[in-house]
Amino acid sequence: MTGLRLGTFKRPVCVQVFFFEIQLIFRLSISWSQHFFWICLKIVGLGFAAKHNFSNFAVLKKEPSVHTRGKYQNILIKMSGIIGKKVGMTSIFSADGRNVACTLIEAGPCVVTQVKNVETDGYNAVQLAFGERKEKTTPKPLIGHFKKAGTTPKQKVVEFRDFDAELAAQLELGKSVSASDVFGEGDFVDAIGTSKGKGFQGVVKRHGFGGVGGQTHGQHNRQRHPGSIGACSWPSRVFKGMRMAGRTGGDRVKVANLRVLKVYAEQNLILVSGSVPGPKNSFVILEK
Repeated sequence: MTGLRLGTFKRPVCVQVFFFEIQLIFRLSISWSQHFFWICLKIVGLGFAAKHNFSNFAVLKKEPSVHTRGKYQNILIKMSGIIGKKVGMTSIFSADGRNVACTLIEAGPCVVTQVKNVETDGYNAVQLAFGERKEKTTPKPLIGHFKKAGTTPKQKVVEFRDFDAELAAQLELGKSVSASDVFGEGDFVDAIGTSKGKGFQGVVKRHGFGGVGGQTHGQHNRQRHPGSIGACSWPSRVFKGMRMAGRTGGDRVKVANLRVLKVYAEQNLILVSGSVPGPKNSFVILEK
């Protein structure tokens, strides 16, 4: 039975582990009782490891919380956010003399237009609105929605799920949320925006192709062309996902882990390191 290979086919992980254990029995010539004792030890060890990890990180616990997944609930994610507008880019000098490129964002003041909870909506969330909007260009259902919150029509409305528990308890309809209420210097934030649209672009600009390069072997007009996109006899088609020319930009982009360098509470401005997607005066969602 040394040549027995039971685990060569694709099976679920648990089935593969079972066949692997059977192979060990025949190859190592150990008794079934000894092997059963070894499996019990591994199961007990995995149980202690799982208990230790779940108790430390509090990923899944049987306690009331936000998201219900079966009989367990996820209590790890507690995110705060705010809506802002990109002002522009600049640079500052750090304490060690480095010139750091950064982006200035007008974050707030945002108005709370709706507060959702588990009892009525099935989950916890806070809806924020930012930017003034003319009432004559606002749909009537939105006008009534904003009047219920006691505020004027707004341009941008974003819902933030799992808002910070301490701050969410203080939020009520019509209350204003500023940048200093959510962020502090040294925090790391994620910026979400719509990238600049570039229109229809070729493969060199869109995907970073290097082009043909030199004009050897009679090539005089192929410097920025994509080259071959497939064979003719087989597969007689172009594979999905082939990098070709097309519309570039205008996509939802998320840039993670931008450090908050400065918070100007009076002007509702924050300064974050690095670049933020989108042109000037475009809306940006900041998540903590």
